[in-house]
Amino acid sequence: EEVADEDSCELVNGSDIKVGEDSDAIRAYLFKAVKNNNGVGILLLSDIFGFEDSFTRDFAYRVACNGFNVLVPDIFRGDPWSSDRQQIFFKQWLAKQDPNRVARDIETSTKWMEDEFTAAEIPRKLGIIGFCYGGGRVVEVLARDQNSTFGAGVSFYGTSMDLTAAQNVKVPVLFITGDNDPLCPVDTLAELEKTIGKGSRVVVFNGRGHGFVHRPESPEEDADAEEAFMIMRTWLYDHLLAS
Repeated sequence: EEVADEDSCELVNGSDIKVGEDSDAIRAYLFKAVKNNNGVGILLLSDIFGFEDSFTRDFAYRVACNGFNVLVPDIFRGDPWSSDRQQIFFKQWLAKQDPNRVARDIETSTKWMEDEFTAAEIPRKLGIIGFCYGGGRVVEVLARDQNSTFGAGVSFYGTSMDLTAAQNVKVPVLFITGDNDPLCPVDTLAELEKTIGKGSRVVVFNGRGHGFVHRPESPEEDADAEEAFMIMRTWLYDHLLAS
């Protein structure tokens, strides 16, 4: 099985693209499975370090290795946060990321994916994955979508999540976090799970902090990150491909 996974990973095409037109056009990176493409599109919303971050792209590449087509849009319009900036400027930077503009860019990306991947002979719903900042946007996107385009979501340690939007989410969401993450309280996820329903699920890893799945920093975190990836993969298969 491991050999098969490695073989399939050798057949993933990656390309820089632009989605949208005129002032709505944004950059994005698309990973497309070649050998085992299942035809399903996944929108992946990055953390604050943006769509060109190597950890985010490595994760997106691995999702594509499992047969999916993964679009990672530049939701920060060329101005992601970087670790060499002073932390005292973080709130100022975050305030520049206008929520309405971010929402429009996600909508533009979604429309592009809808045109690209849901017009097949056997149309399937899209999936959405988000980390940290992007994980917080997952609930908002699904609340606006109303089960029109997306069939399921995955939020990894989402930040600043809108509890009031949860009542409008019509598809199941998988929430993954650590119990040592002050940016994503477990109590908040439990409330989201209860409000959304639809078979939503919260998975909590003991002792893990923020970012451990796509930015593991120890062999122990590597093991939990691998388990979390497998849980996510099964979730996507069950909710986007099983029917």
